[in-house]
Amino acid sequence: MALKNTTEKLDEYQERLKHKKAKPISRKHVEKVIDKLASKHDDLKAELKAASKPSKRDRIRAKVKVVEELQSRANWLLEKVKKSK
Repeated sequence: MALKNTTEKLDEYQERLKHKKAKPISRKHVEKVIDKLASKHDDLKAELKAASKPSKRDRIRAKVKVVEELQSRANWLLEKVKKSK
């Protein structure tokens, strides 16, 4: 469902782009976001190793899942941006 939502948003963006109401997505910008997400993922993994309370570990695991989902979306977007150029 989230990917469908993302696809719809990308289609809307493409339409705005045609009408010059949006700026093109820069490949470098997407790569920068991917790098930030990778860094955040590494930080969370280190934090998970250091955490001792089960409740804190559960919260960190949830954050890791969110970051992993965002990474997959960012990689998908990067492929779309590469294809569109």
